[in-house]
Amino acid sequence: MSREPTAAQRRVIEAADPVTGRLRGTQAQLTALVRRGLAFRHPRPPHDHFLTPAGHRTREGSPEAPQQEQEQEQPAPSTGVFAARVGGAREAAPPSEARRLREVRGAWQGLLELRRMTNPDGSTDRPCGWERGHLVRAAALALEAAGHQPETASTPGYRVRTTPQPEAVAVYAPDATALSACADTLERAGWQPGEYTEPRTRARYLLASPRRT
Repeated sequence: MSREPTAAQRRVIEAADPVTGRLRGTQAQLTALVRRGLAFRHPRPPHDHFLTPAGHRTREGSPEAPQQEQEQEQPAPSTGVFAARVGGAREAAPPSEARRLREVRGAWQGLLELRRMTNPDGSTDRPCGWERGHLVRAAALALEAAGHQPETASTPGYRVRTTPQPEAVAVYAPDATALSACADTLERAGWQPGEYTEPRTRARYLLASPRRT
C-alpha cells in the first residue's frame, strides 16, 4: 500500500461491520479500497465488499503489521463496537445481560455469514480467514455464543489466551467439567481442541486451532 487511505475511505473502513468486515460506500470508494488491497469484492452475488486482513489492521490502527493479541487481562474499551469477552479478573460484567445476549447472537450470526461468504465452498461449519487472523476473539465469541460465561473478578469462567504456537489459542476453565464443555463447543464451532497439562502448574487447559477442512 503506497499511500494512506483518504479521509473518506477511512470513514468507510471504520464503518465496516465489526465482525464480518462488510463495507458500505460508493462504488468509487469501494473500488479504490480494492486497489489498495484493503478490501475485496466477493465473487458470489450480491458481490458485497469486505475488508481484507490489511483493511482490518488499518481500522484497528496498525496498517503495517498485524497487532498481536495480548494476554493481559484488560477489559475491552467502551467504543460502542462489539468485542468478544475473552475472560479475566479485570473483565467487567456487561451492564445489561439481555442486551449482551442480543449482541452476541447477532455477532455469531454475522460470523456465520462471513464464513459462508468467504470460505471457498460457502461452508459455515469451519472457521474463515478472519477467525484465523483473530484467534482469541473468534474462540471467545464461539464460547460466549454457546452460553459459556467468561471469567470476571467475581465469577469463575473461561479464559482465552494467545500461545506461542501458530494458529492456536489456550482456553482455561474453572474445572474439568467446564473445560470438557468448552472443548465440545469449540469442536462444534469448527475448531480442533486438545486437552493438555501445564508442566509447572499442572493446570489443565485446551489448545484449540481452527479447522481448515
